[in-house]
This record gives sequence, structure tokens and C-alpha cells, in this order.
Amino acid sequence: MTSTAKTPADYIASLPEERKGAMQKLRDTIAKNLPKGFEETMTYGMIGFVVPHSKYPAGYHCDPKLPLGFVNIGSQKNYIVLHHLGLYGDTVLLNWFTEEYPKYSKTKLDMGKGCVRFKKPEQIPYELIAELMKKITPEKWIEIYERAFKR
Repeated sequence: MTSTAKTPADYIASLPEERKGAMQKLRDTIAKNLPKGFEETMTYGMIGFVVPHSKYPAGYHCDPKLPLGFVNIGSQKNYIVLHHLGLYGDTVLLNWFTEEYPKYSKTKLDMGKGCVRFKKPEQIPYELIAELMKKITPEKWIEIYERAFKR
């Protein structure tokens, strides 16, 4: 489910009541803990945190008009999703996250190649997500991105 909301605040305001609090807390957790240099925006119909063109003029290789994406969060039909491209591009980070997850949550990790799905908003491990956000600076993400994704 993608949104046509123009701003992150509009996106959250458009959500069902039972998702608003969790999405706002997730948004705040990410924004508070990401290193300086990332910017919040709307991308792909979700709330996104990106490396802006002012820091990485080349932008996203598939569409250079877009800034370099890093993290997206969204409210899907059956879950809240956290897309963290660092988990996809950095095996060390992925291993750390999967080892830490059981320390913060009693639920089984539901994960794709860089997305983490939370079926119940009350089970989102905000403290773990805060730690995850601190691990990659924009400069480090550019380095990982260029090594792993850019052709």
C-alpha cells in the first residue's frame, strides 16, 4: 500500500488510529538516532530517510533524479515495515541485527532482504531500531552503496 501523502506528517495523519502511534514512534526513533546528514522525505509512498543530492549528487543509480535512499517505513495491510538498505548491503550489520533481535523481542524475526515486518505494532523493538540507526553514517552508506549496488 503506497500513499499519495506529500509529507511524513500527512502520511501518519492518514493512517488508521491503531497504526498512528506506532508509526509516529518509529519515525521519531529513526529521526532521533540517525547520524546527521540524512534527510526525511516521502519516497515510494512511504516515509523515507535519504542521503540528499547536496551530499551525494549522483543520486540513486536507477533514477538519478531521486536522492540516495537509506531507510523507509510504511504501514502495509497486514504489518508495519522497516526497509533498511544497510541490512541488505552490509553482511556484518545484518548478522548483528539478527543476533540482537531476540534480545529485544519475543516474536520471531520476520524479515526479507532488507525489510523487517512487524505484524503487531506493540511488538516493534524501538530500542533495537534506535541502535541500528546509529550504526551507519551517510558517508559510510555511500561507501557501502557504491561497493554493493552501483554498477
